[in-house]
Amino acid sequence: MDTSKKNREHISALIDGGIRDADQELALAALDTPDGRQAWDLYHHIGDILRAEASPDLSPGFAAKLAERLSAETAPGRRLASAQETPDPSAVSASPR
Repeated sequence: MDTSKKNREHISALIDGGIRDADQELALAALDTPDGRQAWDLYHHIGDILRAEASPDLSPGFAAKLAERLSAETAPGRRLASAQETPDPSAVSASPR
């Protein structure tokens, strides 16, 4: 288990107000670490930007570059489907014809 990732998940849930009582103490303890404080600041910064009325200053051509990169990505559902369709080579037995 990736403790750092789990701590960030707890901090995110704490910020969103959706943390379980059992995880609240873990989230608060994670905030006493440099990684936890960095995650707290980052998540609040993301929230501030998402709630801002004006769009943030982006570099010229950012939207076009982002759209281009996203169009080159495989959609998550397609990735899963193709992974399920690809047989595991170790599971395929050679049978005589």
